[in-house]
Amino acid sequence: MRVPTDIHVGVVITDKLNSRGLRGRRIAVAAAASLALASGSVALAVPSQASAPTAGPKTISGSHPAWATAAKDAGTASASTEFTGTVYLAGQNSAELSAYAQAVSDPHSAQYDKFLTAAQAKARFGTTTAQVAAVRGWLTGAGLTVVSSSEHAITIKGTNAAVSKAFGTSIHQYKVAGTLRHAPARNVSVPASVSASVLGVTGLSSAGSNHAKPDSVKVSTAAVKGAKPSDGLPTTATCSDYWGQKLATGAPAGYVNGAVPFDQCSFQPSQLRKAYGITSSGLTGKGATVAIIDAYGSSTMESDANTYAANHGDKPFKAGQYTEDVTPAQWEDQDECGGPEGWLGEESLDVEMVHGLAPDADVHYVGANSCTDDDLLAAISSVVDKHSADVITNSWGEIMHTSDNEDITATEIAAYTQVFEQAAAEGITINFSAGDCGDSSPLAAATGANCQTDTSRAQANWPDSSPWVTSVGGTALGLASKSGSYGFETDMGNARSALSTDGKSWTPLPAPFYFGGGGGTSEDFKQPWYQSWGVPSATSHTLMTGAHSASAMRVTPDVAMNGDLYTSVLVGMTDGGAYSEGGYGGTSVASPEFAAVQADAIQGQHHAIGFANPEIYVRSTLGLFKDVVDQAAAHHQAPLSNVADFGEVNGALAVRLVSFGTDTSLNAVKGYDDATGVGSPTLNYLRSFK
Repeated sequence: MRVPTDIHVGVVITDKLNSRGLRGRRIAVAAAASLALASGSVALAVPSQASAPTAGPKTISGSHPAWATAAKDAGTASASTEFTGTVYLAGQNSAELSAYAQAVSDPHSAQYDKFLTAAQAKARFGTTTAQVAAVRGWLTGAGLTVVSSSEHAITIKGTNAAVSKAFGTSIHQYKVAGTLRHAPARNVSVPASVSASVLGVTGLSSAGSNHAKPDSVKVSTAAVKGAKPSDGLPTTATCSDYWGQKLATGAPAGYVNGAVPFDQCSFQPSQLRKAYGITSSGLTGKGATVAIIDAYGSSTMESDANTYAANHGDKPFKAGQYTEDVTPAQWEDQDECGGPEGWLGEESLDVEMVHGLAPDADVHYVGANSCTDDDLLAAISSVVDKHSADVITNSWGEIMHTSDNEDITATEIAAYTQVFEQAAAEGITINFSAGDCGDSSPLAAATGANCQTDTSRAQANWPDSSPWVTSVGGTALGLASKSGSYGFETDMGNARSALSTDGKSWTPLPAPFYFGGGGGTSEDFKQPWYQSWGVPSATSHTLMTGAHSASAMRVTPDVAMNGDLYTSVLVGMTDGGAYSEGGYGGTSVASPEFAAVQADAIQGQHHAIGFANPEIYVRSTLGLFKDVVDQAAAHHQAPLSNVADFGEVNGALAVRLVSFGTDTSLNAVKGYDDATGVGSPTLNYLRSFK
């Protein structure tokens, strides 16, 4: 049943909780249960790779990619050519796992908060030794070699002849855009003897392994060639300690009449702690563990984080507080993924934000062996299988639908979902950043700084659109004081102009989209039960293409925190042998920020939160989140804007005019919205856990 928008009991509950200082998670949840929190299964709009036994072979939907058409078929690959692939294992009782994951997360379920240990989850839902042995026997019996094997997946390699024997189809060559690719000639099949144990198959196509990218960008300091200093514009980098402190009186006219403020200096953790109420709460994340999943790893991460903390008046890691799990000898696909250097800023950002906002929480960094879905999912699985963290933050993602039909497959969705549900059953929270390309449309990708250019249409991203994770969107935070007093937030979205070569104008003006928080209505996942409590019907029934959906669909993000590129955070790292600090922005900032907030909340209530979304939507009805709206639209003003002055770079003045709250088709409006979700956490949110 939906929660009506005009229910008066929510006001009464809030008043009662305020009179108690918002103490007691059980108080908040028990009261909110009177709002008739609906239960219902999360439904996928894509084909499911269920583990129920079948009478015959199981066909794996999507294993033959859409781009491998008959017109492009260049013939069967040689029988002796070797290929690799991954077989995902289904485990036991998949339907029961999904039901338990929901029940243990539902505030008015009898099983609420009755989390399983990792050993209990494995015994009840994990892949059995017999299942693994049967699948391995089938694969090796066909002549394939097992490269690696875990409870979740078996990676194999072998000749085309062996692939054909195992999967019922051979590998063909396809001429696509002038290059040869390979793929199964049709969807692969799995014999009945092991079909109940196999979730799906991936990797047999040459372009079938998707690559994720970090959702962060360093603030650009590149100069426009020939730009000259204008009267009053400093030739040294200049920024404001808080919103509106310093005016760029020498700047050309922009979006508003009169002088525009200089951009805020990149934030330090102490400012963010104060702005979001963490300092006043007294919480530090003590007793909680946050895992960070990225690709590869930096050999200087712990020392860099300690240097960063010391530089900004915070505590370095205690002995044993920071751990990492990286295997450099097994790193792959570094050219495609950017290697450890390409992920250095992301790793540093994630570690330093978690430690900065939850300074007493343990931090466990896990570096995947590449940026492919197989390796990133394996990294998440390693944390879930060992229950080595209470919260997992992931600052990476990808689009689901591409212009060349390299879409996320049903097998990949099912494999991720199985691990996400296992995490929920164990009481582990999983966050994903919502992306930095607004609605991810081709129009946004044409000018966006962190967009996939192969997007086929406006769409929600993956994996943050999974109904089983918390999608963290972005805001632009305006401080009211240098110490970090909260001023306002608007939606994360920038248009950016550069100072003209003569220093007398901005070009272009108005500017196109440059950077913005991801979000929107998914075309792939039906509305999860918890979103029926607060997501407007018009939003959940309107796809990002403008088409009407008969079914209510999943909408992202769920929550949001500061992540705008021009309300950046300061990040320190050793790059090229020298330690330095610079500003970074993106929902990559927001996801570890919110993971740290959740670690603080775990300390407050002395036990795990688990799958957080049901509680997030309950707490939003109690007014515990700041409802972020587009500040300019709310006040009927021209776009909020700042001047970012980086001083002289390579002999030229690098200056930008930046607008805020211009996030493609996504809009921050009153109540839940597809730009900032339910809003950003507050002091009262943290107090509600104590």
